[in-house]
Amino acid sequence: MKDLTSGKEGKLILSFALPMLYGNVFQQMYNVVDSIVIGKVLGEEALAAIGANFPLIFALISFVVGIAIGSTVVIAQYFGAKQMGRVKRAIDTLYIFLFVAALFLTVAGIWGSKYVFQLISLPKDVIPLAVEYFQVYALGFVFFFGFQGTSAVLRGLGDSKTPLFFLIISTVVNIVLDLFFVVFLKWGIQGVAAATVIAQGGAFFSIAFYLNRYHKFLDFTPLKMRFDMEIFKKSLRIGLPTGMQQTFVSVGFLALYRIVNMFGTPTIAAYSIATRIDMFAAMPAMNFSAAISTFVGQNIGANKLDRIGRGMNATLVMTSLISVVVSLGSIIFAGPLMRLFTNDPEVVEIGKQYIYVVSGFYVVFSTMFVIGGVLRGAGDTFIPMIITLLALWVIRIPSSYLLSLKFGYLGIWWGIPAAWFFGALLSFIYFKTGRWKKKSVVKHDRPET
Repeated sequence: MKDLTSGKEGKLILSFALPMLYGNVFQQMYNVVDSIVIGKVLGEEALAAIGANFPLIFALISFVVGIAIGSTVVIAQYFGAKQMGRVKRAIDTLYIFLFVAALFLTVAGIWGSKYVFQLISLPKDVIPLAVEYFQVYALGFVFFFGFQGTSAVLRGLGDSKTPLFFLIISTVVNIVLDLFFVVFLKWGIQGVAAATVIAQGGAFFSIAFYLNRYHKFLDFTPLKMRFDMEIFKKSLRIGLPTGMQQTFVSVGFLALYRIVNMFGTPTIAAYSIATRIDMFAAMPAMNFSAAISTFVGQNIGANKLDRIGRGMNATLVMTSLISVVVSLGSIIFAGPLMRLFTNDPEVVEIGKQYIYVVSGFYVVFSTMFVIGGVLRGAGDTFIPMIITLLALWVIRIPSSYLLSLKFGYLGIWWGIPAAWFFGALLSFIYFKTGRWKKKSVVKHDRPET
């Protein structure tokens, strides 16, 4: 556990963000290995099936993840205020919620996945593969939520290093099982999903064992956990707008996939690959956003508002420098990056065009995410939700569709940076109003109960 309420702001945020960044690099690595194995061994139909699963999986988990983000902010603010009794009750409440949600989503997802793929007009030759992958993958939701919830709790307490260790082990296991199930056992696309489920399960049980052994304060014992409705309501106040935001974003991704699907399997496969590469490029911004969120949460809990502006400025400088380097690298190596996944020249060319259009605007993306992280850490999630929905549903989807009618798949790609500009501008304007400073969960004139 690490106190972020004293010390040099930029240095603290950097040291907190880097382990999360390393962890996400490893996490994305096994997603990339999935895609490489599938693209090289199973072909573009299977690759398109994996790509189509991403928005569905995101749609199912996004609302729950949003609530979990709200819980993390509550935990960070209580920790900053040194109200440790409430920290423990907030952690118990989060775990119980995640377990119930995971069971519900597993059943709902397995039952409804085929209908969703039909709804977004996925090509008929791809749908059976997409359903096969999803029905195995969904069995691991309880492990996914368990591990991600534990990681979120530790981040709220200032510990971003412990989850990294277990994530690295999980990634190595996933890569080995990928190759074993698909290349040697010939299990096909189900083998890829099974490898992920086993790796996630191993990561969750390992980190739970570690916490019980070395962090008695957290006490990960299911029968001793108690659900605190008052704390859950506070988590909902912060997390519900974020959950709704994530849900509408995921539905937006499904809508975008419907637009992409209009251009056939090669475009779907290229979009699947390019967005994998895009995720790597976006990780620095996303992880620094999570770091600044915890930083702001702890400092608001400790009533040290003067540190927040300095922390945000330092974070914007770091993410902007990283974004410029990542943009140049993506543009220069667009072709080789695409050919890691597929030998199909048409798929490679379509993917390169995506990278050329989108990667030049990563600075805008990082700015939007960092400001959003500040607002979330303060407990202000409603206005950021509205901004995100406007950027997606008023700018990105309509412009992608209309431009695609004139410019083909290139028009879809140009809708992405247009939405980023809009979101970054509105987020900055709202930040300057200062209204987010009044959203703290912790009331400093009230003693802990």
